Amino acid sequence: MSLPSPNPRPEPPDPKDRPARLTVGVVGAGRVGPALAASLQLAGHRPVAVSGVSDASVRRAAALLPDVPLVPPAEVLARADLVLLTVPDDALPGLVEGFVETGSIRPGQLLAHTSGRYGVKVLDPALRAGALPLALHPAMTFTGTAVDVQRLAGCSFGVTAPEELRLAAEALVIEMGGEPEWIAEEMRPLYHAALALGANHLVTLVAEALDLLREAGVAAPDRMLGPLLGAALDNALRSGDAALTGPVARGDAGTVAAHVTELRKHAPGTVPGYLAMARATADRALAHGLLKPELAEDLLGVLATGAEETR
Repeated sequence: MSLPSPNPRPEPPDPKDRPARLTVGVVGAGRVGPALAASLQLAGHRPVAVSGVSDASVRRAAALLPDVPLVPPAEVLARADLVLLTVPDDALPGLVEGFVETGSIRPGQLLAHTSGRYGVKVLDPALRAGALPLALHPAMTFTGTAVDVQRLAGCSFGVTAPEELRLAAEALVIEMGGEPEWIAEEMRPLYHAALALGANHLVTLVAEALDLLREAGVAAPDRMLGPLLGAALDNALRSGDAALTGPVARGDAGTVAAHVTELRKHAPGTVPGYLAMARATADRALAHGLLKPELAEDLLGVLATGAEETR
């Protein structure tokens, strides 16, 4: 007969049974806001209002934040302790100024935007109105579906906050499953450019590669590219420039010339991007000692000729 453990480990509390610490509102039900609010809900906070205009926004809010009312932006601010401003970068300054002019901001209210480009200075008008400003940018691509909530686990956030709010910002990111990475105010544009270069341009490169493989007669280009690109990304993250391979890094000028010729024939719109990336790859391969200087001259000549013909 087995005896019960003298000190049984208690079951962790269900998030629904924990008292909500903050009421949460979302202004702009794009792909990001509802996912962040849903993550905060799992941590015990309580979404109370969301604003959105398009049919897609309404559907996202209903899917990720069921039973949370859809209201005008000013009403979101009236109901929430923490307001997530998840609107396009260019719309953010005007939105903040509009809230200030209409007296929508309450002193002591946490106002967090998710723009990668901006730090907290864009929230200065709200700060003067008594708001507590945070910049919490998830370094993740979003689909607008429930999978986004899962992807936030381990996701890095670019965080900028006043010194007195750093602990609050860190706590919110951790509660969403993320990892805070502190970015200085003046470094936000560079930080965001790096992410756009790596993620947004990657999608363009992959889409163009898929199109070219289809043109070449490959029946399942995604299946062909998947293992190759996965290995290339893993190698690049582990080894940086040392992971460079291919005809440019080897100095195979003839192969690169053949590439340019075929691209002009089948997909001329891809030529400028190919030449620009090949030149950048050559420069990095040279600097890292992968591309032999004696082979670089012919290669760079091919790239220069290709660029002249593209003009």
